[in-house]
Amino acid sequence: MNAALRSLLDLLDLERIERDIFRGFSRPAVVPRVFGGQVAAQALVAAGRTVPAERPAHSLHAYFLRPGDPGAPIVYEVDRIRDGRSFTTRRVVAVQHGQPIFHLSASFQVYEDGMEHQEAMPQAPDPESLPTAEELLPAHADRFPEPGTVERLLEARAAVDLRYAQDPPFLTAGRPREPRSQVWFRTRGKLDDDPLLHVCLATYVSDMTLLDSVLLAHGRGGWAVGDVVGASLDHAMWFHRPFRADEWLLYDQRSPSASGGRGLGTAHMYTQDGRLAVTVIQEGVVRVPRSR
Repeated sequence: MNAALRSLLDLLDLERIERDIFRGFSRPAVVPRVFGGQVAAQALVAAGRTVPAERPAHSLHAYFLRPGDPGAPIVYEVDRIRDGRSFTTRRVVAVQHGQPIFHLSASFQVYEDGMEHQEAMPQAPDPESLPTAEELLPAHADRFPEPGTVERLLEARAAVDLRYAQDPPFLTAGRPREPRSQVWFRTRGKLDDDPLLHVCLATYVSDMTLLDSVLLAHGRGGWAVGDVVGASLDHAMWFHRPFRADEWLLYDQRSPSASGGRGLGTAHMYTQDGRLAVTVIQEGVVRVPRSR
């Protein structure tokens, strides 16, 4: 386990202030606000710590309300909405400077047998055959107009080995293509067996690249290149089957629509042996700067 992953795990190890109130801190982000995947993962940690371990998370639905301040702590207030025989529901509000910045509802379920089917895993190259971020980003530093962007991107992804299966948006700017993007990811080190930890780390990563497919459809290079501005609006995830975030997961992402200054991304996460583990849907603000 590298230092960046240890630091990320420390961020997810929230401080318990009261029975249902937790406090967390932030790590540096590429943009001057709290990374959305971080606040979503921390909120799920807060919810999960009020639920028995034998009830793993099976879904979350969240809204990003205000930009988070990375220099200030975040307080997570958990509301115990329901404790049923099979399902447990929690609502979490993340607060900074006296205002809510994020809202999450999460549901947990006692494991039970049931009907089984899944969408087949799509074709994708072997993750070990793909370049790492440390190989890919510095080789294309000229694509990023702002000095230090490559270093900030590498720092943001230091805890997670994330590899693009096809050219990312910053390499295809000006050339629209099918609105589909695939990445493989896993943490840079082995994790404990706690299922909540693996679910929370997948939640963290899920916000990194989901809207790339929106950019690809329009030949835009993205936020780091400077030809698009945007932010996450809402986020939903369904956890279908057990998985480990320290083993390769294929994140297959598509965009069915963009309109009204918003773009929609839908995705599946598959284990390397082909099991559908997670479904993700996100809408975000996607705007072209006026000067362009």
